[in-house]
Amino acid sequence: MSSSVERKRVRKTPEARRAEIVETAARVALTEGLECVTLRRIAEELAVRPGLISHYFPSAEELVAEAFAVASTGELDSLLPAERPHGTPAQYLARYFALSAGEAYDDISRLWINARHLSRYRPVLRDRVAEQERASDDRLEGLIREGVERGEFRTDDPRTAAIQILVVLDGLGAHANTDRSDRPEAVTRMAVTTAERVLGLAAGTLSGTSLPTGPD
Repeated sequence: MSSSVERKRVRKTPEARRAEIVETAARVALTEGLECVTLRRIAEELAVRPGLISHYFPSAEELVAEAFAVASTGELDSLLPAERPHGTPAQYLARYFALSAGEAYDDISRLWINARHLSRYRPVLRDRVAEQERASDDRLEGLIREGVERGEFRTDDPRTAAIQILVVLDGLGAHANTDRSDRPEAVTRMAVTTAERVLGLAAGTLSGTSLPTGPD
């Protein structure tokens, strides 16, 4: 009698399989662009038949939109977590700018450029871009409101302050595909100086603030 035992094939739940598909698509979108997110490409990445991908996403448009949403939500949660128990609003805002200034942020900047361009022609993606823009506005506005309540920030309109800051960050991110080695320091710091101005902070406050410690 053979002692070998055939391993049972583990069948993933529909929820787990769908999450795997979306996570893979989000990774491809970040590293190669949304145009590379196709049903066939994701099937190849997962070593499954394209029909399995189309079972969960009947059209590539739906998968592209979902991939963008997952990637951008992950970016937002990394840069500015919804739960912030380990620091002050000023510390989390300084952390936000510090993370947004590095080269690691370029992939997500390129993804936003890519998504905004493609959304002109893809209604499903256009809706997701709008949703993610509102989510970013809401998250930063919430941080600013918390800072105002604690007496760290001074502004009568946290929503407008958040949008002003994000517009500058978006503008700087639009240059993710170009050489920025000769960019003046004043330009590199533009988002920080804008935040300090609209939030009534002394110049250099957000650069000299220690970053929060502990898990996000």
